[in-house]
Amino acid sequence: MKFQAPKGVSEYFPPRSRAFEWVRNGLITPAQRAGYQLLELPVFEDTELFTRGVGASTDVVSKEMYTFEDRGGRSITLRPEGTVGALRSIIEHGLDRTTLPTKIWYSGPFFRAERPQAGRYRQFHSVGIEAVGSDDPALDAEVIAIADAGFRSLGLKQFHLEITSLGDSASRAAHRIDLVAYIATIALDDATRERASLNPLRLFDDKRDDVKALMQKAPILLDYLSDYSKEHFATVQKYLSALEIEFIINPRMVRGLDYYTGTTFEFVHDLLGAQSGIGGGGRYDGLMAELGGQDLTGIGFGLGVDRALLAAEAEGVLPEGVFNTDLLFIPLGHDAKVKAMVFAHEFRSQGITTEVAFGDRTLKNAMKSADKSGSRFVVVLGDAELDNGQVELKEMSSGTARSVTLSTLADVLVKALLSS
Repeated sequence: MKFQAPKGVSEYFPPRSRAFEWVRNGLITPAQRAGYQLLELPVFEDTELFTRGVGASTDVVSKEMYTFEDRGGRSITLRPEGTVGALRSIIEHGLDRTTLPTKIWYSGPFFRAERPQAGRYRQFHSVGIEAVGSDDPALDAEVIAIADAGFRSLGLKQFHLEITSLGDSASRAAHRIDLVAYIATIALDDATRERASLNPLRLFDDKRDDVKALMQKAPILLDYLSDYSKEHFATVQKYLSALEIEFIINPRMVRGLDYYTGTTFEFVHDLLGAQSGIGGGGRYDGLMAELGGQDLTGIGFGLGVDRALLAAEAEGVLPEGVFNTDLLFIPLGHDAKVKAMVFAHEFRSQGITTEVAFGDRTLKNAMKSADKSGSRFVVVLGDAELDNGQVELKEMSSGTARSVTLSTLADVLVKALLSS
């Protein structure tokens, strides 16, 4: 029997895994530079954490969660998103009782039982950040700017930012009255009407053309913002403009999770078709308290690594050489292999990623392997090189080579790597 990966899994293997790693690191680095610290989370949690935190009216909870009973009869769910798990950890470990805002980042696989298609997987990968404990609109702008910087670090250009405000509790209460009254006048099937009874905003997120048409004249939440929410949203826009981050106000935006309030945003890529969202997030006033913590506000995002990779491929911005190895030694003969192993051990301790070509290959076959290895540089080491203490250091991208003494090889290589 030949086993295969489950359907709908975004699995990465060499050489494409090098591009995946490059994209993921590019999305993480701006958060690290802004002082966000790693939070490593479990991939499964108590089911109630997600049903309470994400929202019963969402497709995520009602249709898409992988839920099962463990051996102790407890209901467990593979994490469908990152925010509620991150907040659970922040509450459990008292991170909300230190200097605020608490700023963390995380990455890894997430799981939703969806119909697999390009850019939409049952196991997908995200990079997320959360900043908890401050309602400063400058923090909203920082979070958005970190996401923007991540995408731009990959060389992406054909994307745009959409923002809105989902207001505070007073704003949403006033809007809900008129929205519910409007929904009562339109023709909906029973399932959709039941969904709307839990959260009427969900209808703005419905992808069916007939529902979209029915909602065209529905009252918009932006028209109901309280003075506080208006001022907060206006200030966020001023910060984004100061940071030269362009944005479009989308008054009908509703993210797929119920906990969002206030500033809400999404990055959309123009070349990805139906699955065009490459990342987004927003504020979540009340969620900390709902999960048993302090009544603190927070804001965060989730960026899709899989979709960012697809976007980078669509734009043709992936580096031609996302190299896996700095140096490959090709030893010819037993004595050369021993010396190559010693050199590799020493070079690795100096931070140089070094490999040795194993197996007794001919020089011709070894060089073919070098071409496919993803190595920046290659050194052939045989008896002649050992005798005279000289090797040829070949740069694979250009094909150029230089003669280097074995005693200075490490220093020459470090300088070459820094300049390449």
